[in-house]
Amino acid sequence: MPFSALSKKSEQVSKRPYSVLVVDDSAEDIALLMEYLRNAQLRITVAFDGHEGYQKAALMKPDLVLLDIRMPRTDGLAACRLLKADPATRDIPVIFLSGCNELEDRLEGLRVGAVDYISKPFAPEEVIARVAIHLDLRSRMMASAAVDASAETAEIEGENASRINGMVLAAMEILKGDIRQPPSLPELAHQVGTNERRLTELFREATGLPVFAWLREERFLIACRMLADSDIDIQQVADHVGYGNAGNFTAMFRDRLGVTPRDFRQSKRGQRDAAS
Repeated sequence: MPFSALSKKSEQVSKRPYSVLVVDDSAEDIALLMEYLRNAQLRITVAFDGHEGYQKAALMKPDLVLLDIRMPRTDGLAACRLLKADPATRDIPVIFLSGCNELEDRLEGLRVGAVDYISKPFAPEEVIARVAIHLDLRSRMMASAAVDASAETAEIEGENASRINGMVLAAMEILKGDIRQPPSLPELAHQVGTNERRLTELFREATGLPVFAWLREERFLIACRMLADSDIDIQQVADHVGYGNAGNFTAMFRDRLGVTPRDFRQSKRGQRDAAS
């Protein structure tokens, strides 16, 4: 199911892109999922263990969580129990994506509250299809809830959503226009006709992140695309996304994916070679 086919009612409920939190300790699996989910025009956030995943879900309220089971610190089953016990996150659909493939493992995943279970090694096309199905179901539920509100309230909320979305989009375009040296928060707020506090609130409502946290995510995704799809020197990639110091760029990649930029590029080339 293509994401463009999601119900128009869902668009009335939320003007922001669909967001997916990927929780997995495998850098290779995360990189593969990010590539496919990004192509489906989803906003992706990653976490590397269940504890971090629960914290990010509670903070960002993603539309869906893809959750591994076997992870350090807090495993996926425990993380799912936390998500379902918390009123702020219990309605977020969880799909397990795990190498634990016995029937009892799958049943346990469903018992703790997951809506689906995909076995590793996975076919990315199947992951995309199942994510689309559950996002559509979620959007329909949210649309049904919105219909119960009065017409006057819905109209006001629609006007506010349009205004918020336009202001955030304008700020995003400014940031992406000079991603190496973006304006300060006060200057950015001035350029879009608001103040720092209000712009930060609007960004949180639209993306789940404050302004410069969103910019860090955008820089990271741009760097991943450049490393995967070009032969541009790694230092030049770092410079392009605002990391003048190669050490900081490498540290960022290690923190996000557990690999260096060079290792990431080599793994992507290996995947392309294997597919050809």
